[in-house]
Amino acid sequence: MRLLLFAACVALVCACADAWFLGGAADRVREAAQGARDMHRAYSDMREANWKNSDKYFHARGNYDAANRGPGGRWAAEVISNAREGYQSRLSGQGEADTRADQEANEWGRNGGDPNRYRPEGLPDRY
Repeated sequence: MRLLLFAACVALVCACADAWFLGGAADRVREAAQGARDMHRAYSDMREANWKNSDKYFHARGNYDAANRGPGGRWAAEVISNAREGYQSRLSGQGEADTRADQEANEWGRNGGDPNRYRPEGLPDRY
């Protein structure tokens, strides 16, 4: 009886895992790719705008746009943000306070907060 119950549980777990891989994995990969593109677009816009005190806005916007793609986009935003901040905090010399502020803006956007909270005055509307 225990063996039969164990086999039923294993079959159920495998069926659930199979459904996730077949049904959801492709969606997560697509969302992650789209989220990475959103993050890149925010970075490119930040470089193009070259606007004083706009860094946090673009952090929040990139994370917001990526997370709105779904769980895969949210994952991509978190991985990219953490990698960027880890790299930047070691090499740029901007300090721990700036890294914390960037991560706050990243999390704000990723959790659905309005990126305009960080929008600097006078930043052109196209951004």
